[in-house]
Amino acid sequence: MKISIRPTGPAQGRWQVQLDGFAVQFRNETEARQFVSTLQTRLNAPHALPRTLLRSA
Repeated sequence: MKISIRPTGPAQGRWQVQLDGFAVQFRNETEARQFVSTLQTRLNAPHALPRTLLRSA
């Protein structure tokens, strides 16, 4: 997943996080960066497969 952070306009002071083709708006850069940090932590965390998928494999 490609994740980018950018200001939406200097007059507005708002920031946008782009997740592939999906955009999320934030009130400021700090909120946008906190969101990305949390998202990356969750994406990089180990994920176990559900037992039903493991049995059919």
